[in-house]
Amino acid sequence: MKGFLEDANYSIGLLDEGATLADVIDNCIYEHTHTGKRAFYVGDLGKLVKKNIQWQNMMAPIKPFYPVRCNSTPGVLEILGTLGVGFACSSKSEMALVQDLGISPENIIYTNPCKQASQIKYAAKAGINIMTCDSDIELKKIARNHPNAKLLLHIATEDITADEEMNMKFGTTLKNCRHLMECAKELGVQIVGVKFHVSGFCKELQTYIHAISDARCVFDMAEEFGFKMNMLDIGGGFTGSELQLEEVNHVIRPLLDVYFPKESGVNVIAEPGCYYVSSAFTLAVNIIAKKTVEYDKLLPSGVYMEPPCQEKAVDLSRIAKGLLMTKNACKTTSFLLPVEQTRNDDEPVFTYYINDGVYGSFASKLSEKLNTIPEVHKKYKEDEPLFASSLWGPSCDELDQIVENCLLPELSVGDWLIFGNMGSGTLGEQSTFNDYQRPLIYYMMSFSDWDEMQDAGIASDTLMKNFFFVPPCIQLSPEDRFSTAA
Repeated sequence: MKGFLEDANYSIGLLDEGATLADVIDNCIYEHTHTGKRAFYVGDLGKLVKKNIQWQNMMAPIKPFYPVRCNSTPGVLEILGTLGVGFACSSKSEMALVQDLGISPENIIYTNPCKQASQIKYAAKAGINIMTCDSDIELKKIARNHPNAKLLLHIATEDITADEEMNMKFGTTLKNCRHLMECAKELGVQIVGVKFHVSGFCKELQTYIHAISDARCVFDMAEEFGFKMNMLDIGGGFTGSELQLEEVNHVIRPLLDVYFPKESGVNVIAEPGCYYVSSAFTLAVNIIAKKTVEYDKLLPSGVYMEPPCQEKAVDLSRIAKGLLMTKNACKTTSFLLPVEQTRNDDEPVFTYYINDGVYGSFASKLSEKLNTIPEVHKKYKEDEPLFASSLWGPSCDELDQIVENCLLPELSVGDWLIFGNMGSGTLGEQSTFNDYQRPLIYYMMSFSDWDEMQDAGIASDTLMKNFFFVPPCIQLSPEDRFSTAA
């Protein structure tokens, strides 16, 4: 398969029905072991097709507008564009990227809450009129640079169970909406709808009830000022879980039917990002260095000085007590056993350094917990001992910690680790870390998914040129194939 860095001349491998994601990873690791052990992604674009079918079956007629910042790789954007998905852009580069695919301006919204004047002018020139606004400063900026803009007032949501600061950082209050409408009327700017966003971390679905009710109030308010509102954006926060999607739909569907019925003419849209791409990409990384700390040399408190910079003290008391966080533990059940049942006091603690980190594919780790768990690629015995381990990126920065603690068999430099659910966050972005090589990307799709696209008549001629058949003969023989079981 052919990988790519920045050009759009990518390829999508059509897999024989007997081939699997594990086969693709095996082949790529085999190739990289011989040509240079560089981190790489395998993207199953068929999952985007499945996710879109799921959305249409469950959430229609709510139209999805994909936030380009989640994953701006060409394969993802072109597949979603072919599926008829709209795009939510936060910068000039994102707008240009989407327009290069032939997406019409009507299917693009400019959602950055803090817009640069030059980028507002670019949107105006490109005919991208729909954009969000949550303050009078932004409103005046838009009025000066894009007189034909059509605004969605971004209202704040309140979630008592999530990080209040995160939810209130952007979005205006109901009280301030009246002030914004007065300003818009004076400036001659159109207000055509409302946007809100509920975080994916929100566990209280009543937040949607309050948000949709508030949106209805804003629509009623707009009638007083003579604005004809026709769009409601319910934002993102869709994690990709079918259960979460069902729960959200169960809550919002009756509310939308009451407050924004079909005959009202209001188009309801959403911004599912992680929903589409998170599970579609798997990252393979290589161990480039290894250090050992003897357990009996740990401080009594269970704290030791981590090797990268000798500055950050890492609390290992949870390891000493046999307590491991499930999200940061390894996938196989045996890895989740309490440490006290799997080790002796004289056993070492291993620190591994991999060729990707928080200044690359794990950037989201700086602001939230890792949403994936490492799997060992090579074969090892079921009764092989497991050791307390931590994973670090290549920068030797004290912030570049990927996994604080987990149980792993003893690994060697050159071994590979696999991380699933890595499709959202940094793909398409350029790292600022010196000498950091962006991982290659290998796209794949099964014949069944490809057939679904063909049958639905949604496969463009341009997209079809990027497909090629992956014959079974390139698959490794059973005796050469690595095991991907964790």
